[in-house]
Amino acid sequence: MTPTSPRSTDKRTSGNPAKQAEINLTVKQQREQKRQEKLAEYQRQLARRRRGKVVGWTLGVVGVAAIVAAIIASFVFAPPPPASYTAGGEGIEIEGVETFTNETNHVEGTVDYEQTPPAGGPHNAVWLNCGIYTEPQPDEHAVHSLEHGAVWVTYDADALSDDELNALKRKLPSSYVILSPYEGLDTPIALSAWNAQLKVDSADDERIEQFFEEYWRNQNAPEPNAACTGALDGPGKVS
Repeated sequence: MTPTSPRSTDKRTSGNPAKQAEINLTVKQQREQKRQEKLAEYQRQLARRRRGKVVGWTLGVVGVAAIVAAIIASFVFAPPPPASYTAGGEGIEIEGVETFTNETNHVEGTVDYEQTPPAGGPHNAVWLNCGIYTEPQPDEHAVHSLEHGAVWVTYDADALSDDELNALKRKLPSSYVILSPYEGLDTPIALSAWNAQLKVDSADDERIEQFFEEYWRNQNAPEPNAACTGALDGPGKVS
């Protein structure tokens, strides 16, 4: 009779009871160690998933906060809309406004004007494009713009702070206006239209709006509604 080989088992055996107990304990320890390793790996995976959720949630909150902050900033720091006026010419009297009688004709070269800044008179055939300038502009071209109904706002750059200049800009309409510094002014701010001029000490003076309401695009200008663009950009034009 051919002897049979003993079946292989998942654990070792011994005929010695003490030795067998030691073997059984070792197998249990190995199984427990494997179980602990699996449990530790599961806990690590669970922790990674939790960290991923926390990071994702944090990034989402930060992203939403950034979007909200951008929206708020767009309102807070956006430039104010231009002031709105009705084309003037109602004959309203404004305290401090001087009126003149100036001729209108095209000339070459420089002109010695009776007013400073000029409020009409002979001028260059090319008008100055309306807009905001950071440098002084040639009288002869700016006066031509007055002929078209524009208002020329000039200021003493040494007399106005940045805040005061910004306050002045907020009172300007979107078109038919020129803003520029002017050398030799005897006042911080002067507003000139064709044959009319107002000098004030502060950008907060309420007469500034009154002057625009009366003289901006005034129908009594020699060429009302003629263009104030498409001609000469003077030095330092920013808008």
